[in-house]
Amino acid sequence: MAQLDDLLSQIATVASEPFERATILPPAVYTSPDILALEEEHIFKAEWQCPGRAADIPNPGDYITYEIAGEPIFTIRGKDGTVRTFSNTCRHRMMQLLEGSGTAKRVVCPYHSWAYDHGGKLVGVPHERHFAGLDKSAICLPEIRTEIWQGFIYVTLNPDAPDLAPRLAPLNDLIDRYHVADYVPITTQDHVWDTNWKLLTENYMEAYHLPFIHKGTVGGHFPMEDCVYPEELPGPYTYSTFTKGEGSPYGRAHSDNTRLEGKWRYTNVLPTIFPSHMFTLAPDYMWYLSLRPKGTGQVRIRYGASLAPEVVAAMTDRDRATAAAVAFLDEVNNEDRAVVEGAYRGAGAPLTASGPINQLERTIHHFIIYLAGRLGDAHGVWEAAE
Repeated sequence: MAQLDDLLSQIATVASEPFERATILPPAVYTSPDILALEEEHIFKAEWQCPGRAADIPNPGDYITYEIAGEPIFTIRGKDGTVRTFSNTCRHRMMQLLEGSGTAKRVVCPYHSWAYDHGGKLVGVPHERHFAGLDKSAICLPEIRTEIWQGFIYVTLNPDAPDLAPRLAPLNDLIDRYHVADYVPITTQDHVWDTNWKLLTENYMEAYHLPFIHKGTVGGHFPMEDCVYPEELPGPYTYSTFTKGEGSPYGRAHSDNTRLEGKWRYTNVLPTIFPSHMFTLAPDYMWYLSLRPKGTGQVRIRYGASLAPEVVAAMTDRDRATAAAVAFLDEVNNEDRAVVEGAYRGAGAPLTASGPINQLERTIHHFIIYLAGRLGDAHGVWEAAE
């Protein structure tokens, strides 16, 4: 307990420093099982998580599955068009109901074929007469709070969590012009990387590494002087904006794009919705990561990519063009994987110490302030940001 208290004190100290003296977190914060236990309880069980996009489940009965802090869930679109989320375990013998993604007229347990409708109500029990006093109408899958924001699905296990949309409302001024809810999904993938979830979050949100790690992909047409961040933590999120130069293979508006004008035709927005949903929103594409820890040294990743509708409409060979876009983004992910897995190995080395933060890493300091507010005393910094 003394070691945990010391780590929490160090996190609070780092968070409370002015940015000019900011450093990254102490290495042990990334490797400590005690810190992870607090994160599971006070962050992942308490906050809003993103299992995917509403466009992933466009039709009644379409579903996706997810897991938050050991709780399996599924999100399904009902016959009324509403997106709802439920516990993914049968009320009979605890069997997991659905795997992966797909379409279901009814949610049928693979164990004993108990069946539920899209509203989670029990509607079918084989050999029902052999259950003494069974009342199907009294049995329903526990429903989990669900919101849709900018086309993203968000869920929380916390019945007392503040509504998400009002907390993210200031971001709408940046994002509305893109109409991201209309972007067309081209891939959704699930991976496990050998790193700590915080290292991957920090890597995605900062631009300092782009010209080096991604020199041949997304970093090759990145004017670093155009990268803009909020000076202070704006809320339970942060963001940056940056531009893409002429000749960039991605990140600029298609000629048929009539939504964006002026600089917005080549401006990209990179929000991070704490704790672990981040996305790059460009005039022509969007890709996102949604993370969940799997121990201190592994992270579950849900990765999705979409293209702007006019980009898809202009394709002469959609399969070939989307495959090329997915391959490009997969290459970017693999470049990131190498460095965040290397950083985790470094975090466990005896001589490793915290380093300074560059201006292009300002959002990492925002993330540290957020973590301090959720895990311990941040000297009122988080409360002020709320």
